[in-house]
Amino acid sequence: MTNVLLINSVHFRPLDLVVIVVYLTLMAGMGIWFSRRNQSTEHYFLGDRNFPGWAIGLSMLGTSISSVTFLAFPAAAYALDWRQLISNLTLPLVAVLAIIVFIPFFRRGNTTSAFEYLGDRFGTIPRLYGTLSFILLQLIRLGKVLFLVSIPVSLLTGWDIRLVIIGVGIFISFYTIAGGIEAVIWTDVIQTIVLWLGGILCFTIIVLQLPGGLGQVFEVGAAQGKFNVGSFDFNLTERTFWTVSLLGIINWLTIYSSDQNVVQRFIAARSLSEARKATTLYSILAVFTWSFFFLIGTSVFVFYQIHPDPGVKGLQADEIFPWFILTQVPAGLAGLVISGVMAAAMSSLDSSINSISTVMTVDLMKPWLAPGRDDRFYLRMARLIAILASILMIAGAIFFSSIEKESMNDLSWIIASVFGGCLLGLFMLGFFTRRIDNTAAIIGLIGAVVVNLYLGLSSGGWLPEDWTLPIHSYWVGLLVNLAFIFIAVVVSLFRGTNPRELHGLTVWTLKEKS
Repeated sequence: MTNVLLINSVHFRPLDLVVIVVYLTLMAGMGIWFSRRNQSTEHYFLGDRNFPGWAIGLSMLGTSISSVTFLAFPAAAYALDWRQLISNLTLPLVAVLAIIVFIPFFRRGNTTSAFEYLGDRFGTIPRLYGTLSFILLQLIRLGKVLFLVSIPVSLLTGWDIRLVIIGVGIFISFYTIAGGIEAVIWTDVIQTIVLWLGGILCFTIIVLQLPGGLGQVFEVGAAQGKFNVGSFDFNLTERTFWTVSLLGIINWLTIYSSDQNVVQRFIAARSLSEARKATTLYSILAVFTWSFFFLIGTSVFVFYQIHPDPGVKGLQADEIFPWFILTQVPAGLAGLVISGVMAAAMSSLDSSINSISTVMTVDLMKPWLAPGRDDRFYLRMARLIAILASILMIAGAIFFSSIEKESMNDLSWIIASVFGGCLLGLFMLGFFTRRIDNTAAIIGLIGAVVVNLYLGLSSGGWLPEDWTLPIHSYWVGLLVNLAFIFIAVVVSLFRGTNPRELHGLTVWTLKEKS
């Protein structure tokens, strides 16, 4: 109903469409250009491990900034306050650990996938669990992000959002499948710049139209409590400052230690120092970027307080910013802003598609499903897997368009918590302990999967009330990881010293050579 109102109220502007088509043509051209260079899986997945740190850093920024940042962060600031930003401000704390510990681990030897480490450390079953868990989370994320970016495109064109999802999904898939990681990283660099330009343009238009300028944003926003970061009470059942901070630390530990999107970039850098430079650059820019888009959300709120618009009434929070873009930004420039929205999504989606292709080829096809084939076969399979991931992405986005949700950002937390599994616990025990062996890890995994299933059903309201544990779904991921760690440690106490050689596989043995 809301979308019908918006479509009838917003006039279609061909100049906006021209700008978007020019931008998309550039992206497609880059995919075709880089496709000519992909003659091996090493180049398709890692670009021959020769990317400069600054490009990797901007690519990491573009990957993490998806349309969740461009649309859902302003929506969260508009509807509530800045408390959801706090989780992202914990990133630099975890980045220090990644620079010192995680990056050297993943750059050892000839690693391609993050889950090869789990195979070396714990054996086949933990590696398979990590691979499948990552693929599941990425497929869910793909659908969510594609749905978000389709909202403003649907409003601009008046097309049914499902048709937009299919069209945008096919386009993103095309240049990603054709160009491999090279197309992904270099298009990410351009998309990150376009995203920033779109955000700066919107913010400038708001400030210029407010009688009190930038000062009025802070004055009205503060009076309305829009800069609050949540209660400082220690209450784990509410989204307090401490709750969101703890969730943020857990989230970034998981991403830096086990997310193939990030690990693949660690590996693709031309040297250890360039990988560390990329992570430092990303961590600094990301904090500024997230804060800026929350400021945009607050600015949009203040704008409509000063300039009331009947069209805003009845809109969902996720639709307010697209409405502003299409009604307040001049024709042509609105096309640039929408290109920024699309850039945010594309830089995230292309990375996920490529990482799924990498993980399935390296961790499933080569060791088990089709071992012993030549590299050309695996390159073909990598592209076929990317096509399959793209189809599932489109189907997932259509599903998200049909369900009710508080906001996509809130839904993101719930999905990550319920389906996150115990990847963080696996990597942390692998990095920082020598006692935990394969058997302890596998028994811990079995127990954690049972706990995850129970907590997922409980938080989803699918169990009888008497069987339900009264916890917020945000905490499911943490409890599952703690359950895994507890079980694995207890089992290891009964098994004694780990007899397996761990040269180069823990922080205590990283410098040892086999």
